[in-house]
Amino acid sequence: MLIGYARTSTLEQEAGLEAQKRDLRAAGCEEVYAERVSSVAAERGKLQAAIKFGRKGDTLVVTKVDRLARSAAGLWDIVQELEAKGVSLRVLNLGGDTVDTRSATGRLILTVFAGFAQFEREMMLERQREGIAKAKAEGKYKGRQPTAQAKAEKVRALAAEGMSMGQIAAQLGIGKGSVHRILTAKSADQAA
Repeated sequence: MLIGYARTSTLEQEAGLEAQKRDLRAAGCEEVYAERVSSVAAERGKLQAAIKFGRKGDTLVVTKVDRLARSAAGLWDIVQELEAKGVSLRVLNLGGDTVDTRSATGRLILTVFAGFAQFEREMMLERQREGIAKAKAEGKYKGRQPTAQAKAEKVRALAAEGMSMGQIAAQLGIGKGSVHRILTAKSADQAA
């Protein structure tokens, strides 16, 4: 059985997630697991569910290496977990070819492309850091605007109306933790 896995990091990448799911289904995946989560910081529950679902002889399919892992070491940790279950990995978009870890050639090609993916990510982060440093030196970098703090008065008003933190977060489109920080900061200010 072919099991698909699709991932994007943010809600803004919805079109990319839909394209991955479309490509996975076109490749013959009977089950497709999809999630919006960073591959670096967060736990990827759908990936773990896909791996758990896999049985001996199945193949986990992804569209690109970077949808699965950000480093060559991280990729090989996943490959080893799959291989321990008798599940192989197939990557669809490697220069127009499909790579499958069932063969030695496939594992070699995957290793090379995983190295390139990691290199590409590190170079992008380096350019980003350089750009931020240059913008700061020129006085142009302001950083990300604090979206939750801009809604602090509305948060307090909704809390005064009796809404829960979860309801406030959902209504205003901010995180529940941000709502909690705003409300506890107010409490701390009043206590002082």
